Amino acid sequence: MYNKLIINIKPLGFVWETSDPFLFCVHHYDNYPAGNDHLGPAASLEGRSLGQDFTLKDGWRMYHGEKIPGFPMHPHRGFETVTVVLNGFVDHSDSYGASGRYGNGDVQWMTAGAGMQHSEMFPLLNKDKPNTLELFQIWLNLPQKRKFSRPFYNMLWREDIPVHTYKDKNGKITKTTVIAGKIGEVTAPAPAPDSWAADAVNEVGIWLLKIEANGIWTIPTASPEINRSLYFYRGSEIDIAGINIKPYNSVELLPDQPVIVTNGNEDAYLLLLQGCPIGEPVVQHGPFVMNTVAEIQQAFSDYRKTQFGGWPWKRYDNIHAREKGRYAKYSDGREEVK
Repeated sequence: MYNKLIINIKPLGFVWETSDPFLFCVHHYDNYPAGNDHLGPAASLEGRSLGQDFTLKDGWRMYHGEKIPGFPMHPHRGFETVTVVLNGFVDHSDSYGASGRYGNGDVQWMTAGAGMQHSEMFPLLNKDKPNTLELFQIWLNLPQKRKFSRPFYNMLWREDIPVHTYKDKNGKITKTTVIAGKIGEVTAPAPAPDSWAADAVNEVGIWLLKIEANGIWTIPTASPEINRSLYFYRGSEIDIAGINIKPYNSVELLPDQPVIVTNGNEDAYLLLLQGCPIGEPVVQHGPFVMNTVAEIQQAFSDYRKTQFGGWPWKRYDNIHAREKGRYAKYSDGREEVK
């Protein structure tokens, strides 16, 4: 332990380590070039390992996409994804016929539950300028009794996500976008109904922080059993309890003590994840997260038999029309347009 407030400090890679109830977090940051007529990059793909392009080349990656960057059709079971898009857009399609396009501050909350397939493609909508994409995908575990819950997805549109604003004694502002949880009187929109976050007693928090240069902010306390991690992904430096922390490091914090964060001479951007641990065995194999090896084997067997509902789309890397705006169409026929 570093001191009475900091348990651990770790450098961040592409995949970020998290603590129960979270499984991991990935920070995607790609400076894509202008898009072509097919919403892919108007640039050569030569020299890339298409289908498995995770090497940062020219500032961007294709991931599992071959013509359009992103993650074509793939299955999940037993957990949730929370996709927080800071810049750029994601096109969603799934095995239950739902679809959507979201970005620039929107959040998608998806419960894979008993099993579903989906694709997450990154359409490059701008033909005359670069297409910057930045997002977090956070994997949140489900307890055993919820592993086979009905698959579900919902949009938290940026217009509906509240922001907690604090001004310190020097007039410096800290803004906290509350995606899950509560700060003071600011409460996040309701998460997915079967989520571990749906019960307030679990104190699940997903917060995006922006602390102005030379600003000071105190992280409020939580229950002693809570796991809490702070991810410093952009800025110059911050100070916590006398410890100087550089960007692209995570800080595991004691939750039941107020923690003062003093910022350096640039705006600081941080992600905070916290929650009561589920405390169950975790067995993960690729896209499936269960409690036992036998359940993982059953997941593969079920997927081979059912394809988790099949794939109703013509393309495995399904995208939507360039002119399509932000929208969500759900499996029950509901549609939201922004």
